[in-house]
Amino acid sequence: MKKALVLGAGGFIGSHMVTRLKSEGYWVRGVDLKKPEFSYSDADEFVIGDLRNRSLVEDVFCLTKPEQRFDEVYQYAADMGGAGYIFTGEHDADVMHNSAMINLNVAKESVEKSVKKVFYSSSACMYPEHNQLDPNNPNCEESSAYPANPDSEYGWEKLFSERLFQAFARNHGMQVRIARFHNVFGPEGTWVGGREKAPAAICRKVAEAEEGGQIEVWGDGKQTRSFLYIDECLEAVERFMNSDFEGPVNIGSEEMISLNDLAKMVMEISGKKSSIYNKPVSYEGVRGRRSDNTLIRSKLGWAPSRPLREGMAKTYEWIAAEVAKTVPV
Repeated sequence: MKKALVLGAGGFIGSHMVTRLKSEGYWVRGVDLKKPEFSYSDADEFVIGDLRNRSLVEDVFCLTKPEQRFDEVYQYAADMGGAGYIFTGEHDADVMHNSAMINLNVAKESVEKSVKKVFYSSSACMYPEHNQLDPNNPNCEESSAYPANPDSEYGWEKLFSERLFQAFARNHGMQVRIARFHNVFGPEGTWVGGREKAPAAICRKVAEAEEGGQIEVWGDGKQTRSFLYIDECLEAVERFMNSDFEGPVNIGSEEMISLNDLAKMVMEISGKKSSIYNKPVSYEGVRGRRSDNTLIRSKLGWAPSRPLREGMAKTYEWIAAEVAKTVPV
């Protein structure tokens, strides 16, 4: 039986990854500061701990017998959130320090414990801002990463950690797979509190809105993004890990939509007749971002199989039910 260590297993993607690995017959240990907020973890073992702590990382990489090794390590743990957390500048030091400390510990311990293969979840936020100024024609091809110019400290840390894992792979013979995620969404993700991303935030706002009310969209709403449903993401990661390709590679959708149109889509799904209020903000992020899947199609033969609306309908249904739980009877 293969053994996997999932770091960040209490988070959105990490918790779903645990479930996926268990369905494939793995023995799984999950690690995070907290257990999943909206579901029970399927991990065989779940360790509550801070991955910035070197001794904790040493402990969670150990199995019962000294000669045993994890076959795969999935590194999802990071200090992150949506635009309201990443782009204000108020959390830059924490974002860089916390995530870098985690990745430094994980890379080092993966070598010390002779882990067979490590997956690192990078982000499309590491792409240069100057290539994402046109909302209708952003360039997020993998080769466009340099000269580097991410639009946030979160993106700079992701780029640094990509290079960190690549350096450890070169110098120590460690097998690494690096994926650049593009706005992964779905049920059982953060939907309130300031760290939620656009799909969840819009679903919440629509669910909370009165009939005929207004839905707040940050900025002019003409900024574009592509969004990938969680099940599609996990399929791509599994295919990536089972390949000889190391990346970095985009894992996302090429179906691009403006935030105004995303809000309209959710309103249609809900059946509510509301209007959009475009709230001026100083931290709306890049003007356009869409996954370029040319490389992953050629290397892995993968592409998303479902339209955005299908995933948004499932996500809205789940978030609307969560919102309903907060309404006094």
